[in-house]
Amino acid sequence: MTTKTGIGQDSHAFEETTGKPLILAGIKLNNPTGLKGNSDADVVLHSITNAISSITGSNILGSVADQLCQEGVTDSSNFLKLALDDLKDWKISHIAITIECLKPKISPQINSMKKNIAKLCHINKTDIGITVTTGEGLTAFGKGEGIQATTILTVYKT
Repeated sequence: MTTKTGIGQDSHAFEETTGKPLILAGIKLNNPTGLKGNSDADVVLHSITNAISSITGSNILGSVADQLCQEGVTDSSNFLKLALDDLKDWKISHIAITIECLKPKISPQINSMKKNIAKLCHINKTDIGITVTTGEGLTAFGKGEGIQATTILTVYKT
């Protein structure tokens, strides 16, 4: 079986004012502020999109998503769907995601996040692993200034 592995990363700082919802993996989390960005700034879906782009060579977040945001399309699941279309005859076998942040508490949302990612990517939620860390407060994310997500994604040829 032929396989490929992609790595994707994304990070955003928190908004300085309240009002924008915090969206991670397409799920609205309880937090007073969302993340800065032209889109919903969903770092989890962005990191998955970037991992797929590292396999396909497409540049969804670097060019296509910016244009879509200017047209009012800000839901990151739309960017992920475009990246998934680029996979063509490759199928996702596993997604591993690490989220680094001090706040909010992510662990209670992991099951919902996995369920939504599985639905978007047409895989089983058992094929998704999500880990969370504060990084011992050594980075801006661990100090509560924003959120970072890193994804490793494996695909196989169908």
